[in-house]
Amino acid sequence: MQFAMNYTQAVKYLQSLEDYEKSPGVAYNAANYDLRRMEILLDRLGNPHKGRKTIHIAGTKGKGSTAAMISSVLFSAGYRTGLFTSPHLVSWQERIAINGQPLSQKNFARLMALIAPHVNAVNREPRFGKLTTFEVVTALAFLYFCEKNAEFQVIETGMGGRLDATNAVDPDICIITSVSLDHTQVLGDTLAKIAGEKAGIIKPGCVVVSAPQRPEAMRVIKDKCMRSGVELIRAGADITWEFLESDLKMQHIRVQGKQQTYDLKMPLLGDFQMENAAMAVAAAEVLQKRGSNIKCTDIVRGFWRVKWPARMQILKTSPLLIVDGAHNSYSIGKITGSINDHMSYKKAVVIFGCSRDKDVRGMAVGLSGFAYCVIITGSSHPRAAGIGQLKPVFEKAGLAVKIAPNPAKALSTALSMAGPGDLILATGSLFLAADILKEFKKERKVGMRPPSAAKRRSRQRVQD
Repeated sequence: MQFAMNYTQAVKYLQSLEDYEKSPGVAYNAANYDLRRMEILLDRLGNPHKGRKTIHIAGTKGKGSTAAMISSVLFSAGYRTGLFTSPHLVSWQERIAINGQPLSQKNFARLMALIAPHVNAVNREPRFGKLTTFEVVTALAFLYFCEKNAEFQVIETGMGGRLDATNAVDPDICIITSVSLDHTQVLGDTLAKIAGEKAGIIKPGCVVVSAPQRPEAMRVIKDKCMRSGVELIRAGADITWEFLESDLKMQHIRVQGKQQTYDLKMPLLGDFQMENAAMAVAAAEVLQKRGSNIKCTDIVRGFWRVKWPARMQILKTSPLLIVDGAHNSYSIGKITGSINDHMSYKKAVVIFGCSRDKDVRGMAVGLSGFAYCVIITGSSHPRAAGIGQLKPVFEKAGLAVKIAPNPAKALSTALSMAGPGDLILATGSLFLAADILKEFKKERKVGMRPPSAAKRRSRQRVQD
């Protein structure tokens, strides 16, 4: 029996399931992440994940940006393209899009109502564990792409890769973005262990594209490619890039592909986006080689109009206000390095909040030579680290620390501290970035409201 749901009910149902995104530290093993229950659900739904060309992306940093670039290129080439990413910034709908358009509330509710009876049936006899929130929303994405006859699907893993719900797909291309230490309690405490989980998406018949990796991570990826009998394309070696110029709206780079050279302008800023761009170009060239009609002009146009919020996103120029979802010491180093290389400012005020399972010390050390002051706060997400947990770590790193009870107060405090030539960076997690984006939009709306009738009369009298 199919249920009837509105959007609110659909979200409530989804969140009633086991949600490991809210539970950091859950062991990443077959006892908790068993792909067999996902395969049972997909089989009940008619295996909607099959029948379209698939680009599957795993890694620690840059997965979403790379996915957005590839999706934009495919859309520019005229292909109906599904994009599945996580987490979302504001609404669940953002995770599932076709040709850049997020899934509507109406379709989200309709599809959840269709899926729910199958989810309940699987969970009543949980031979392989109960289906989770992420698994169900992944299945919903596959079903939507199937319904809409998407020709391509670009799929970002949630965490890891080997046991991730998205790993039910048969990929044409697997992309491994930069691998660094993150989710160490879950994925392993060495780069080799983490790379092994990420490389778990590699299957025979695909082509693998990898970001530049530390030697211990690259050895694992190369070994998996050899054992699977697949080609490996390495960004930074087989595909290279060159920075040309940038401003606060666009950066201009040159990518040397295996087939030709591409001059690309994209609105995603930061040095780290250049290696993501190289991987996206490599993927496009592989698809060309496999018969897809993707022209050089499609690649150029796709990069020009790509959108991916909260990744070195500039919200304001005076003072310069940037939000970025950097969430480990590696990505903190990348974002601060890019800012120092390409932007000028007097002093930097950092708004910081992260999830409680993160390497707080490493991020604090990474910000110690960059920030004039750090405003510690917590995001609205259940995984947010407490202010009391963060404050002593940043003080031990030698940073001046202020505290704010919530992101709204943190933003107002930062804006009151920063002068016209200063910089504000909100970072530490995508959840904090999302909260700052929402607060900034609220402030803009308030600032754009027309004056009340009384104020208009008062202004008129002054002018008279």
